[in-house]
Amino acid sequence: MKYAHVIFPLALPHALTYAVPPYFGEKIAVGMRVQVDLGRKHYQALVQSLSDEAPTGFEIKPVKMVVDNEPIVNAAQLRFWEWMANYYMCTLGEVMAAALPNGLRTEYKPRIETFVHLHPAVNTEEKLQKALQSLSRAKKQEALLMDYLSFALNDTLQKNTTDMPIAAFCEIPKRLLQTHSPAAFKACVDKDILEVIRCEVNRLDRSAEVSKQLPVLSSAQEAAYQAIKAAWKNKGVVLLHGVTASGKTEVYTQLMAEQLQLGKQVLYLVPEIALTAQLIARLEQLFGNAVAVYHSRYSDEERVEIYNSLRQADGPAIIVGTRSALFLSFHNLGLVIVDEEHESSYKQIGSAPRYHARDAAIVLAAQQKAKVLLGTATPSVETYYNVQSGKYGCATLSQRYYDVTMPNITVLDTIRLQKKKQMQGMFSQPLVNAIAEALGRKEQIILFQNRRGFAPFVQCGDCGYIPQCKQCSVSLTYHKHTNSLVCHYCGYSKHLRGTCADCGSSNVQTKGFGTEKIEEEVQQLFPAARLARLDLDTARAKNAYQRIIGDFEAGKKDVLIGTQMVTKGLDFSRVSLVGILNADNLLNFPDFRAHERSFHLLTQVGGRAGRKDKTGQVIIQTAQPKNQILHFVQQHDFSSFFHQQLTDRKEFAFPPYSRLIALYFKHRNEDVLQQVVTVFKQETHSVLGAHLFGPFQPVVHRVQNKYILAFWVRSNAKENLQELKNFLFRQFVQLRARQGWSGLDIVADVDPQ
Repeated sequence: MKYAHVIFPLALPHALTYAVPPYFGEKIAVGMRVQVDLGRKHYQALVQSLSDEAPTGFEIKPVKMVVDNEPIVNAAQLRFWEWMANYYMCTLGEVMAAALPNGLRTEYKPRIETFVHLHPAVNTEEKLQKALQSLSRAKKQEALLMDYLSFALNDTLQKNTTDMPIAAFCEIPKRLLQTHSPAAFKACVDKDILEVIRCEVNRLDRSAEVSKQLPVLSSAQEAAYQAIKAAWKNKGVVLLHGVTASGKTEVYTQLMAEQLQLGKQVLYLVPEIALTAQLIARLEQLFGNAVAVYHSRYSDEERVEIYNSLRQADGPAIIVGTRSALFLSFHNLGLVIVDEEHESSYKQIGSAPRYHARDAAIVLAAQQKAKVLLGTATPSVETYYNVQSGKYGCATLSQRYYDVTMPNITVLDTIRLQKKKQMQGMFSQPLVNAIAEALGRKEQIILFQNRRGFAPFVQCGDCGYIPQCKQCSVSLTYHKHTNSLVCHYCGYSKHLRGTCADCGSSNVQTKGFGTEKIEEEVQQLFPAARLARLDLDTARAKNAYQRIIGDFEAGKKDVLIGTQMVTKGLDFSRVSLVGILNADNLLNFPDFRAHERSFHLLTQVGGRAGRKDKTGQVIIQTAQPKNQILHFVQQHDFSSFFHQQLTDRKEFAFPPYSRLIALYFKHRNEDVLQQVVTVFKQETHSVLGAHLFGPFQPVVHRVQNKYILAFWVRSNAKENLQELKNFLFRQFVQLRARQGWSGLDIVADVDPQ
């Protein structure tokens, strides 16, 4: 008898073993799903391995059903999962839960659509004329038939411009005729004029027009392209360090085309789906239906169809996706492109596995013998350190496409301007003047503020009370359009009353400002301006990103107000001015990466400004005009910024001179939590010693009614990091098993961002 070792999409410490009944014969294989019992529940699990040796010491339950006819996960994927579980300190089941679309973890339902076409009896023009005459007194039925003919004829002519017989008229989706009554449909069907059918359809069908001509590279782009290919001869990973608007995408497309000619697949990672609207349009024009898109905003059914299509030999060859696209079923991967590699969005933080997609992509490519290209104008400190140390290759694009000049950057001192009465709310007079001038020239403006909502908090002007979240140690953010106070950590919200909840005073004031308040103030200053706002609140709907960005790109909006979503590689040819309303909330964050993130964000958002015939303008408002990071941004001086960061990090042994693991201990009872961290520190001291720092209280020390205490574990490159992780994992198991400590949650975040 065979025995199947199976993985569940659960945080179980190891695979479980089930007996394979003889009547399944050879139908079962590694990578297939099976239905089994776990406790009193039925689950679909994945076969990790098969053996002939019966385990001992416990009762073996049988496999109830083999779900698949062929494996849905290949050996290369399982190898990647195992690496991820080991490196990021989680279970294989947690990786499985992240890797497989929900539709593959439950029963998958195909999409069924209803179509309408002419009845086979109406197969000539003469018979169609008779059918129309027969409906001359049934006006609703006649209108239905005429609408069908209009849609069908148009669709038919699009597919073939030659004359076609009536019988060849295309079938059309019934939803196109939804304004007509069911009675009219029934009558036309009963009279053998129309026929209605239901069939399964592919959600991924697209008909993109393909341009067979790749863009011609400029001399600078051609030099970078050749440098990349030369570097790949010795290095598996190459950085394309190109200034903003230097045309990195054109270089990418040349490399993609080469891979397609070799019959290889390409994975093109982007940090946010906001980037995909412009990008996909470009790639589909070049490569047509060879392109597929994969991200979390797609429905489960759409994600399953993309996942399954990649398992086919004739499936899409270019996959554009966010970090979850790493888990797709590649079978012939040749190239992985990680665009905007510096982006913190590549780091998964909400749930295990807490992986960094850039780093995981490099491992995936190495396992599949593929090349890696990292692209950005502002490399991460770790990536550029790897270039400087010779681990990665590098190619540069130091000039903008079409020789567009770098933007002029002005840093304004808001404190000095406030004293001179040159501030209107959160807008300085120079910024107001620049906006007015740009609008007068019919040019576009981007305004950046890295806070959504109307105001970060409200405060009573008499007693100083600030409303706090009931479940988290944070103040509530005010959203004016709903007149509500919202927690951006747990989602708790409540209606804003007109009086203070503590003293009853009506003197309740908003403090600070977010994108919603900026939108209101811009509309007051410039009533005729057409505004768009891009933040988490406006972009929740599935296609909201594309609509907002599309409208701005098409010139339907004059001003785009947004959070860091507007910094991520978007290309708008009409933007001449970028305003950064408050650089201080970026610079003053208690984290060793704060200055790096500030440099990245300010440089990237500033890079949206500039046109072929005119130098762009960037205005940064700050109370710290002499901050060194702002000087580096203003001078477009990445090299000096990088070397300053290396000096600071070497002094305190931060990455890239060490590896960090952040440990978060959470419990609803604060006293129990204190006991846990005390015991943990005592019991690990002999092994961790000086590697362990803490416990300390994070800035947000309570989320969803759980108190949080944290540690940092720091290791240098010479030590065996995996042994350290294995030791920690064993300690976590022992702590969770202690009597009286139920409900303890321990989160390990490897390489925290």
